[in-house]
Amino acid sequence: MLKGKNILIGVTGGIAAYKTATIIRLLVKDGAEVKVIMTNHAKEFITPLTLATLSKNPVFTEFFNAENGDWNSHVDLGLWANLFLIAPATANTIAKMANGVADNLLLTSYLSARCPVFVAPSMDMDMLTHPATIINIETLKAFGNYIIEPVSGELASGLSGKGRMAEPEDIVKEIGNFFTKKKTISL
Repeated sequence: MLKGKNILIGVTGGIAAYKTATIIRLLVKDGAEVKVIMTNHAKEFITPLTLATLSKNPVFTEFFNAENGDWNSHVDLGLWANLFLIAPATANTIAKMANGVADNLLLTSYLSARCPVFVAPSMDMDMLTHPATIINIETLKAFGNYIIEPVSGELASGLSGKGRMAEPEDIVKEIGNFFTKKKTISL
């Protein structure tokens, strides 16, 4: 279903980062080529080695490789992708995206991307319903980004409510549906 599609995945520092491993595995299984960008905070939740192993590609975390000076071009990553998925997308990253802040490789790649961008929010329910977050998500929608709605359930805080990142299978299904619908429209 996704054979020949280049999917760029941005991983931010939220507990749901562990779910991104399954997303990558499912996308690769469906034939997609996957590259991953992680924020520094994301590395506190899941290792680059895990995601590199599953994606079969090196994981990007910095603008350049400190050991050899190789440049990780955010422009090249943005041009390479047929779709950019940010999962999990924390309130912090969503706020930065909505306001054009470019203080890490993930955000500069987002601002350079010419492809559709899918955002899978993940945060506590109070953060999700805060007026600032609501405005930021609406801003991302106005920019043409696709929001994969978080679901209700038990949250990392111990509370229960809306804020859990959608399940990996549902996210991959939305991506597949997007490409299927796009293919149908262009025929």
